[in-house]
Amino acid sequence: MASNVNPTVRRRRLGQELRRLRELKGMTAEEVAERLLVSQSKISRLENGRRSISQRDVRDLCGVYEVEDQRIVDSLMQMAKDSRQQGWWHAFGDIPYSVYIGLETDAESLRVYEPQIITGLLQTRAYAEAIIRGGSPESSEQDNDKRVEVRLRRQSRITADKDPLRLWVVLDEASLYRVVGSRQVMREQLEHVMELSQLPHITVQVLPFEVGAHAGINGQYSILEFADAADSSVVYIEGVTSDLYLEKPHDVQKYTVMYEHLRAQSLNVEQSRQRVERLAKEYAR
Repeated sequence: MASNVNPTVRRRRLGQELRRLRELKGMTAEEVAERLLVSQSKISRLENGRRSISQRDVRDLCGVYEVEDQRIVDSLMQMAKDSRQQGWWHAFGDIPYSVYIGLETDAESLRVYEPQIITGLLQTRAYAEAIIRGGSPESSEQDNDKRVEVRLRRQSRITADKDPLRLWVVLDEASLYRVVGSRQVMREQLEHVMELSQLPHITVQVLPFEVGAHAGINGQYSILEFADAADSSVVYIEGVTSDLYLEKPHDVQKYTVMYEHLRAQSLNVEQSRQRVERLAKEYAR
């Protein structure tokens, strides 16, 4: 079972179930924390899946919630055990966005808006190397190489023969003009984007300069959706020192509406390919 377990998703599902049990009991996170002599923030982190959950944590919480059905307790204990296993990305050491990788690995679809660069899942090795080294000038060569390998490994989700990730990307036109690495790197990168955009499960649109102010003016974000109805959609916003994950329905809905506006303001698929192709030819000169 271990090889098929996604620890991030297991933690998230377990946290949702523990929150449900708490709410059924009519208790606040603060009240639970007082009963267990722990901080309220620990209870919140356990429920949102951002913290590893031990079987002891589950046992103690089930005791507080007076869960009498041993089958439920056993099921939650097994989920806690599964959630402590390691995903493939842990083999690369401490990855700052490991929670996101876990979610992306299990997602059914992903919508991305990128204002500055070509999104990671569409990057060539040369482009990824230049982006990561340029964005992390104080990191060691070894750490940067590790991040490159993780980024390329993530791309297996869009190249898989079975159930590939459905990907919709809106690229700001600025990302096509920003010369990363060299003009040759950019030419190869844009040709790679055109090639991938031919796949039936990948859609790429370009948000042109002439649009002016637009719905994504505040920056990059991604929306992840999952096949299992028990897993709510997540909005991911990448930060420099920490990332933001939004799961409340009204937050997800707001970003979803924003994304629909971005799609409507962008060039259509064919126009986008033509824009990317034209710039690729310019970089070849």
